[in-house]
Amino acid sequence: MLELNGKLTHFANPEADINRPYSAEQKEVICVASAADAINDIRAWPDYEVTPLFSLESMADTAGLASIWYKDESQRFGLKSFKALGGAYAVARQLQQALELSTGNRPSIADLLEGRWKSAVAELVVSCATDGNHGRSVAWGAQMFGCGCVIYIHRDVSEGRKKAMEAFGAEVIRIIGNYDDSVRQADMDAKANNRIIVSDTSYEGYMEIPKDVALGYTVMLSEIVEQLEGEIPTHVFVQGGVGGLASAIAGYFWDLWGNKRPRIVIVEPEQANCLQMSARAGKPVAVEGDLDTLMAGLACGEVSALGWKILATGADDFMTLSEEAVPAAMRLLAKGYQQDPAIEAGESAVPGLAAALLARQSVEFSEKLGLTKESKVLVIGTEGATDPVLYQQLVG
Repeated sequence: MLELNGKLTHFANPEADINRPYSAEQKEVICVASAADAINDIRAWPDYEVTPLFSLESMADTAGLASIWYKDESQRFGLKSFKALGGAYAVARQLQQALELSTGNRPSIADLLEGRWKSAVAELVVSCATDGNHGRSVAWGAQMFGCGCVIYIHRDVSEGRKKAMEAFGAEVIRIIGNYDDSVRQADMDAKANNRIIVSDTSYEGYMEIPKDVALGYTVMLSEIVEQLEGEIPTHVFVQGGVGGLASAIAGYFWDLWGNKRPRIVIVEPEQANCLQMSARAGKPVAVEGDLDTLMAGLACGEVSALGWKILATGADDFMTLSEEAVPAAMRLLAKGYQQDPAIEAGESAVPGLAAALLARQSVEFSEKLGLTKESKVLVIGTEGATDPVLYQQLVG
C-alpha cells in the first residue's frame, strides 16, 4: 500500500484563469523564443547530457493517477541539481557583458570555454547568496570559465554543502542570519568590492541577471517536452522557494501550450510559504523568522519579484507540506516502488511528489486540485544527495 503521512494546506489562486493569454510583460521574463539561445549554448557545454524523465507507473497506478512523470536532476553535470543550469549560465552571460563593456568586443561562450579571454576573465569576481545548490552552480561556472567567486551562506546551510562549493574554488562566507539576510549581505559587499552578483532571486533594482538564471532552467524544460513525445501533463507539482523555477515552468509551458497548459501547483514548507502568503495577500509579502525546514533549498522568506510577475496569475494552486512527509518520500524513491526504478532524491527534490501523493489520498484535496484517475502528473526531482551525510541519515 502506498501511503505517506503528512499534512497539506491549500489555497486556490483567484487570479488564475486557463484562458488568460500569456502577456507581453510576462514574455519579457521568460518565453520559448528567448530560451532558444540558452538551450543551444548549454547543450554545447562539455559533459552535457539529457537527464532522465522516469515514468513511475507502479506509483501512479497505486495512487489512482494515469501517469506520474519524474524528471530526475540528481546527476545534472555532476552537481546533482537542476541549478547547475541556471547559475553557471548566468555567470557566462555576465562575463560576456563585462568583457564587452571593457573591450568593446563580446566573446562567445565557446570563446570563454576555450580560454581565449583567460587573463581578462581572471580579474572578474562573481558572487551570490545560496542555500547550497545555486551557489554550487555559480562556483562551478566560475571555475569553468576562469573567474573568481565569493559565496554567502546562512547559518543553517550544512557544512557538507559549504565544502562542496569550496571544492570548486569559491570563497564561502557564512553569516549569522537567514537566507534573506545572506542575500542582502552579498549584495552590499558586492557593491563595496566591485563583484558581480549572480542571484537566482530578483528584487528592486536587480532584475536582468535572474532572467538569465531562469533561461538556463529552460534546458530542462525543453528536454521534458521532447521526452513527453507529444503528451501534455494535466498537473505540474513544483517546489516553491523564491519562485524562480516555478515561474520558469509556468511561463515556458504557458507560452508553449497556451490554454492546454497543465495546472501549476506550488508546494512549500509550512514555515517558509512566502508564495502562498503572497497569493493570499494578492501581492508579494515576506515570511519572517528562522524559516526552519528540512527542505533546505526551499527555506526562503521573500518572493522573487520577476517570478511573481508570472506566478501571480500563472500558478493555479499554492500548497504547504509538513516536514514528516519528506524523509518518507525520499525512502520511497530510494527503494524503488514495486516495478518503478530506484531514484536518488534529496530533501528539496521530493515535496512536489509528496504533495501529489498526499493529495490523492484525500477526497477533499483531490477535488480541490482536480486530481482523478485520468490525471497526468509531472514532478521535478530538483536534486540528488547534495548533502550525502544528511541523505544517509534520512534514507539509511
